[in-house]
Amino acid sequence: MRPMEPIEVTDELQRVKLNQETAKIHWTELQRFFAKGAVLWVRPGLDLVEIALAMAKDDAGTIAAERAAGGVAPVTDQQARDWLAADACLWAVVVRPWILAQEAECTSGSTPTPAHG
Repeated sequence: MRPMEPIEVTDELQRVKLNQETAKIHWTELQRFFAKGAVLWVRPGLDLVEIALAMAKDDAGTIAAERAAGGVAPVTDQQARDWLAADACLWAVVVRPWILAQEAECTSGSTPTPAHG
């Protein structure tokens, strides 16, 4: 019997994996991670999965550009207070050591993937 070839992890495979790991979550469930400084906000309109992929690949240039443009930033105390007051629902995905969060509408029924709105 031939040994199995290792599976090459392509960007597309990683993108699919991250998309499947993305979920809607209420801010109250992320507060303890915010307290540890582990939650990053991703501006609405940016593709959450693509930002997560850039982080997973350690694409420092892309992340630095998004941070400089204000598209990715640590969640501020004011954001945290606003999200708590609004019982905000967010898309979230873990790219250790970070949790990326982006505002979402929490509704019942089918939900779009964050990558395709």
